[in-house]
This record gives sequence, structure tokens and C-alpha cells, in this order.
Amino acid sequence: MDYILIKTLLIAVILGFMIGLQRTMTVIYSNTSDKKEAYFAGSRTFALISLLGFLSGWLYTSAPVIIIIIALSIVGLIGFSYYIKTTLYKNMGMTSQVAAIITYLLGLMVYLRLEQYAIFIGVLMIILLEIKPRLQRIEQNITPGDFNASILLLAMTFLILPILPDEMIGPYKLFNPYKTWLMAIIIAAISFVGYVAIKILGNKRGVLLTGLFGGLISSTAVSVSLSQMYTTQKAYLNNFAAGIAMACTLMYVRVLFEAFVINQKVAMMLLLPYAAASLSGLIFVYILYKHAKTAAFDLEKTDIAENPLQLSEAVKFGILFGVIYGAISIVQNHYGNIGVYIISILSGITDVDAITLSLAQLSSDQKLSLQVSVNGIVIASITNSLIKLGIIYWIGGKSIGRRLTLFFLITLGMMGAGLYISDLFFIS
Repeated sequence: MDYILIKTLLIAVILGFMIGLQRTMTVIYSNTSDKKEAYFAGSRTFALISLLGFLSGWLYTSAPVIIIIIALSIVGLIGFSYYIKTTLYKNMGMTSQVAAIITYLLGLMVYLRLEQYAIFIGVLMIILLEIKPRLQRIEQNITPGDFNASILLLAMTFLILPILPDEMIGPYKLFNPYKTWLMAIIIAAISFVGYVAIKILGNKRGVLLTGLFGGLISSTAVSVSLSQMYTTQKAYLNNFAAGIAMACTLMYVRVLFEAFVINQKVAMMLLLPYAAASLSGLIFVYILYKHAKTAAFDLEKTDIAENPLQLSEAVKFGILFGVIYGAISIVQNHYGNIGVYIISILSGITDVDAITLSLAQLSSDQKLSLQVSVNGIVIASITNSLIKLGIIYWIGGKSIGRRLTLFFLITLGMMGAGLYISDLFFIS
């Protein structure tokens, strides 16, 4: 007996059974008054359909025409069942019928020794079938404006960005079109994700998750986007302050992680100050979150609903980023390592990641002392924090600015204390 054949046959049957079981459970726990309307095939039938696909592949070598006959028979039976369903029960849904056809193909794939791909597709299929209620809730919340914004974001990312040159152009090589537009896309994307998250999850969890995931990309962009959102809903101060604080806290985590990947010695010197800043930041976020409002606000009455991408703000800060990026390049080219601290300040205005990776690598290559690299990273972090605070005051106003001032005083204070203790440790 060919045990490999038996194993693959069992895989085909189990895949079909699991898909059929999902369909059966959907019918049992559906809200349909007449369960027969939604019923097409159960777990046994789907297992047999997958088995039939497996047998089709098995018999193909001796009778090639058999696979065509069986495939047409399956399609015919499924088509007939759909006809009965639409005429007798007036139910136009055809999810189960399409799932049955895919199940037949999965059984055929398993025989062709593509079982890993078949299992992956089968699991993905079950997930898609299972999340139907959640997808329906999302679809109900989508407006034409949301759809147009998503199309515009896709066009910005996949049509315009690839054709822009990734090099310094213009007088004195000051401007990089690719990086400038990329920053505009990041800010616009975070605005859109924040808008969608708030719309689906509510203003409390949505804003915090926007800060969490947006902070993994750019805490500066999150500060811009959420500050702009706050101006239209000022009653939710703690909500938006928590989202911005979460993104800014992740900056400390990102810097520590990047330093660890490039140069463990630099990371060890940064460990205590940045861990202290991260921990104090998370505590501050938790306190804000506990005092945040849970009542959903009406996004349709805000400017965000009309422009979920906040495109004007995105382009404005993208251009600002491009100008500063060019200035950094000039300083770096003319002064080299002598201008490390100047470069750190300039780089911190727009981004901390690039300067962190650069200084850690220079120290690893012994082109820069360990202490100078650490100082440069700290200077960039402090500069970036102050710039974000300025952006928050500028866009969001005094109320949210004062709330985030307290956040930065605490986190940067903890960083300073950690640096002092760390210096004593390394010196001793």
C-alpha cells in the first residue's frame, strides 16, 4: 500500500470536511428564519467533493477524459442546486456553490502533490467564509468618499511614486522627489487608516490603534494626522493625546531595536534610557486611555469625512521633509564626521531612524566613537520630540499641546535619568 497516497487522500478529505463544517455551522447559527433557504451541502458532501477532485487526478493518467466528465458533472450539479435555490427560496447568494467548486479543485491539487498550497488556500478560504459578518459591517460603513480616497491613495502609491526619481535634483542637489512624495503618502495613509479605524472600532480603540500601528512607521506623521483630527473633535482630548503618545513612545522602542540590530554596544548604552522612556510612555498612555471617552463621535460632521486622506497637510509636510532632507545632505557632504551633532539635529527634525542606523553603523565600522554615536542618537531623539510637540501645538492647539508637553517631560526626563545612570555604569 502506498502510504504517501493514503496520506494525501486523507488531507483532501479533511480539507473538504473542514470547509463543509464551516458552511454547516454558518447555517446552524445564522439568523435566517428558514434554515433550508441557506442550506446547500454539509461537511460530508464537501468532503466527498474534495475526494472526487482527488480521484479525478488519480484516474486522469489511465483515462484523461474522466477529469473533464467529472468536472462538468460537478459544475452541472452545483448549477442545478443554485437554480433550485433561486427559484424555490428566492435566495441569490452563491457563496457555498463557489466554495464547492474550489473544494473540488483543492482535492485535485492535493493529488498533484500541491498539498501545501492546497492547505494554505483551504485555510484562507475558511477565514474568508468565516469573516462574512465582519465584512458586512465594514461594507455598511463604507461611503463613496471613502472609496474615492482609497483609490487616490493607491494612485499616489503605485502610479505616481514609482515614476519619481530617487535622487537629489535641482540647484545644489537639494530635492529628492521620491522621498518627498513617500513622506506625503505615509502621512496621508496614516490619516486614512486613522479615519477607518475610528469609524469601525470607535473613537477610543480606533485612535489608540492608529497611534500603535502608525508609530511603527512614523510618529511624526501620526502627530500631524491625529492633531488635525483633534481640531474637529476637541471634546475627545484624552483619546487623541493617547494615540499621539502611543506613536511617540514607539519611537523610543524603534530606536532601541534598530541600534540592537546594527551595533549591540550602542544598544547596550541606550538600553536603560530608552527602556525607561518607553515604560514611562506606556504608563502615561494607559492613564490617558482609562480617562478617554467611549461615546462615538460623528465623523460625517467633520472635515475628515470630506477628505479622509488629509491630502493638503500630507503634501505640505512632505515638501517640508524634502527641503530638510536636502539640507542634511549638504551638511553631511561638506563637514563629514565633524558635523555629526549638526546632522543629528537636522535629521531629528524629520526622522530618527535614518540617523540611528547611520551612527550605529559608523560606530560598528570604527569610523566613529561609541560615545559620539550614542550622543548623536540621543540628540536626534530629543530634537524629533520637540519638533513633534511644536507640530502638535501648531495644528492641534494649546489643550492637546499641554497634555503632550507633560508626556515629553516625563519620557525625556526618564531618558535623561537613564543616561546619567548608564554613564556611571559604563565609566565605572
